[in-house]
Amino acid sequence: MAISYRSICVFCSSSDAVAPVYFDAARALGSLLARQRLTLVYGGGNVGLMGALARSVHDGGGKVVGVIPSALRDLELAYTEADELIVTKDLRERKAIMESYADAFVALPGGYGTVEEIVEVLTLKQLRFHDKPLVFLNTAGFYAHLRAFFEHLYEHHFAKPISRGLYRFVDEPQDVLDVLERWEPTPAGTKWF
Repeated sequence: MAISYRSICVFCSSSDAVAPVYFDAARALGSLLARQRLTLVYGGGNVGLMGALARSVHDGGGKVVGVIPSALRDLELAYTEADELIVTKDLRERKAIMESYADAFVALPGGYGTVEEIVEVLTLKQLRFHDKPLVFLNTAGFYAHLRAFFEHLYEHHFAKPISRGLYRFVDEPQDVLDVLERWEPTPAGTKWF
């Protein structure tokens, strides 16, 4: 497999309370990223799916770049083993740095923060601020409702159906890499007319 990207930004949960299936998927994706020599760019946490993902990248010999706000680092939630740990003043600066480092974006299951981060990246793509790949890893159907909501937006003309080409939903970690390998930019059209 020949993926032309170097750095993959992954948004995901920092909760340790989620089901094992989500941890399994995070570890599997981390191993795949390491095997492809892709740098992980992520939120810098050592807990939840974040920590599992980062450790699996390192276990596979890969590189990890964590980006974490100082308030979270000060709570001792940072993955200090990261090859590069960037400490930011706030969440806005964190997102800007993660976006600038990334060649592609992946959303694993997560809560409000994960959804907010990936939808912001999707919005920026819709507005043509970037044209990087964007993939939702729909582990155990986690993103089925979000996908249905996107269809609801199209049905009621709050977004254009051509926007389906801005992202992909996949079910397995290997599918993420398959999508990245075959990704071709899709014209976004215009948001307004």
